[in-house]
Amino acid sequence: MTETRWLDEREDRAWRGYLTMHAQLQARLHRQLQNDSGLSLADFEVLVQLTDRPEPRMRVGELGQAVQWEKSRLSHHLGRMQKRGLVLREDCPDDARGAFVVLTEQGRAAIERAAPRHVETVRTLVFDVLTDDQVDALADIAERVLEQLNGPA
Repeated sequence: MTETRWLDEREDRAWRGYLTMHAQLQARLHRQLQNDSGLSLADFEVLVQLTDRPEPRMRVGELGQAVQWEKSRLSHHLGRMQKRGLVLREDCPDDARGAFVVLTEQGRAAIERAAPRHVETVRTLVFDVLTDDQVDALADIAERVLEQLNGPA
């Protein structure tokens, strides 16, 4: 059995700072979206995935991978979004077990209304307080950690 490699004081400060920042940022962005547009951060995340494509539709499984949600969470959330008219589910003609999630006009209108205020909040809370070098460092850190996460398990 190998010995645990505990975080040193510097690493612990960085890790705990990241966790606190992430939690507070998520909460603030969720509140802002909810107050300004009636969308949740989860709604926004799904709508972004659909609007970032040439055709505003995705296979359910592909969407689940993109947002990193469990199948049941995605299914329940899509059901709620469908009831609100933001998305539709369509059967896949090639695969009887598959389905597409399709952005509706109402969903497109909702994200188009929400996006300007959301991006302004992101800018205010994150990018306006960072130097150009810090923005570059943040991007580099995210890329390195994502490479590690997406590498061989």
